[in-house]
Amino acid sequence: MATAPYEPQAPAAASAPGSLWALLTPLLALLDRTGLLAAPPDALERVADRLDQVAERCGPAIATYSNPAKTLASELAESLPVIWTEGDSAGPAGRRFVAALAELAGRPALTAELPEALAAHSVLLAGTLAAGADPDDFFRDRVEDAQVLHARVVLLRDRPAGGRTAAPAARELALGHDTPISELEPEEGGDLETLAELIATTDFAAVYLALASTA
Repeated sequence: MATAPYEPQAPAAASAPGSLWALLTPLLALLDRTGLLAAPPDALERVADRLDQVAERCGPAIATYSNPAKTLASELAESLPVIWTEGDSAGPAGRRFVAALAELAGRPALTAELPEALAAHSVLLAGTLAAGADPDDFFRDRVEDAQVLHARVVLLRDRPAGGRTAAPAARELALGHDTPISELEPEEGGDLETLAELIATTDFAAVYLALASTA
């Protein structure tokens, strides 16, 4: 569980995947014993199984077209990730993703929870970071131009409380400003399983982006 999902190698950092997963199991066991969190052995086994599934889908040998982490990394190349989260597990995963992108790939990113993100980032998407901000951009000679980062929304979703979702409004806002959007949603399961899946998948994406930037 500690190392299996993380075959890719990247520069050591506080948010390096190995640092997190090496500490996760004993930390969860401690919290369970102190009564602060329900993490019995069978729950930890399900988390380990979920991480194995992520490793099978996102490992280095899996081609980009069927690898959600490689796909996400390629979509985030030359972009400013704007990470919107919905659901109890997605919020911590989004904050973790921002830290991993900064420390592993040297990439700035923003995060906010839905529905508050719609108001917090609407001005940002309407500004110069929007992909459609400059209608003449397609025809510009870029040989001597500095690379311009455009925003790309990453929507991390878990099951929202009460079944209410702001995802349709999020898609409408992003696409209305010509901003592309990527989405990740875990398979059904307990809170620990869905949190582990989101963090593991985005960890993989951050490592792939770091490797691409140093290639």
